Amino acid sequence: MILNPLHNRFWTVIGVVLVMSVLSGGLVCVGSAQAQADAQVDDPAGTIEPVAPVMTLTLEGGNGPQSMDAALKIVLLMTVLSLAPAFLVLLTSFTRIVIVLGFLRQAIGANQAPNNQIIIGLALFLTLVVMSPTLNQMNVEAIQPFMNEEMGQAEAFNKVQIPLKAFMLGQVREKDVALFLDLTDTEAPDTPEDLPMLVVIPSFVLSELKTAFQMGFVLFIPFLIIDMVVASVLMSMGMMMLPPVLISLPFKILLFVLVDGWFLVVKSLVQAFQ
Repeated sequence: MILNPLHNRFWTVIGVVLVMSVLSGGLVCVGSAQAQADAQVDDPAGTIEPVAPVMTLTLEGGNGPQSMDAALKIVLLMTVLSLAPAFLVLLTSFTRIVIVLGFLRQAIGANQAPNNQIIIGLALFLTLVVMSPTLNQMNVEAIQPFMNEEMGQAEAFNKVQIPLKAFMLGQVREKDVALFLDLTDTEAPDTPEDLPMLVVIPSFVLSELKTAFQMGFVLFIPFLIIDMVVASVLMSMGMMMLPPVLISLPFKILLFVLVDGWFLVVKSLVQAFQ
């Protein structure tokens, strides 16, 4: 007796849903039929072929070459902004700094402290500190004269490469430069400043990777010694089931804090580029 009202309400709801679906299907059919009828009225012979939509991009409102030059500057600026992450990683000290900080976190054993956002943020600010003299020189010698229409685009592009190339050549190894000269079939110029960017950039990245891994190896040594000492003590005490990392982590953090590790690491990273 209790289930009968529920049963009746259930079938009532199902019936209402079916009626609504039938009505909506009929409306769709009527709409499609009306659209076909309108198309037949517009083109009774059926000779007009459907045309795909076309999207065009135009620059309007220009008032001479100056306005077009401003539009080209905007396009150039958007292109530079889109390539900014690649420039940041490949042409600055960011690669070495972020790799060393990542190795430091792994050496301590705290996988989530500090997190990736803090490491990347610290690497960005340290990169600005390291690259500030080079960026200022690029701004004074190339960017500002170009913005003030004192030099053309080609000359500004050549001028802006000089400080950046000088910074990268100060970090590369001759072995890496010789490798990419051989890979690109380029003859060795008389002076390092005449090297093409196609050779300088990959040589700089390869040198930065090697230097970062060397610094990471040096950072691992004291923490590895602590892990070995703690593991030996636990084995001598017969505590075989206790993870050594769990015991050594507080000692590694204590050692890092006592020697002011963050200060030493940041100082070493920045002074290595000077």
